[in-house]
Amino acid sequence: MRKIISKEQSEKRKNRNQLIVGLILIGVMLIGIFGYSFQGFLGGNSAEKIKYNGFEFTKQNDFWVLESGNNNFIFKYNPEEVERVSGYVAPIGNYLNKPVYIFSENKEAELEIYRNVNPFVQRVQEACLEGEKCDENLPIKTCKDSFIIIKEGNFSSIIQNENCVFIEGKQEDLVKLSDEFLFKIFGVEG
Repeated sequence: MRKIISKEQSEKRKNRNQLIVGLILIGVMLIGIFGYSFQGFLGGNSAEKIKYNGFEFTKQNDFWVLESGNNNFIFKYNPEEVERVSGYVAPIGNYLNKPVYIFSENKEAELEIYRNVNPFVQRVQEACLEGEKCDENLPIKTCKDSFIIIKEGNFSSIIQNENCVFIEGKQEDLVKLSDEFLFKIFGVEG
């Protein structure tokens, strides 16, 4: 048989149970907040870093960031992930305060170059290499101008001819090759 309790006792028991459940929930929330806050102190949430040729790259939101001087360079790939392509390309000093023209068959590779060279050049502008078939609204430029051409090809290569740099490779490798080019002009790779 159940014990008969008064309405007042029933209300007290109900309030006590609600208070206990509420305190448990608050405790769980506080433990979660403090655990998340102190995660950095305990070694959790540490950024992935690599050192390459004296440069330190830190992974942030699927990109690799290189802090050098007062500049932050942002790459899709780090130097250990790119394909090694031999060949000489002029350093960034050859582009300083000059317009740089670009033609690309891969917008992501074009953006990779744009965001990293733009602080150093007068402007980055789309153009068409003389003798090539391009959109009729693009200005026609030659290798006398600073020109970067990113094209799909069967073999990976980065070749400088006068002031033109030809970055060629399979479509899926063009961003890696563009990062390789950037590592070369910024002196990360020799």
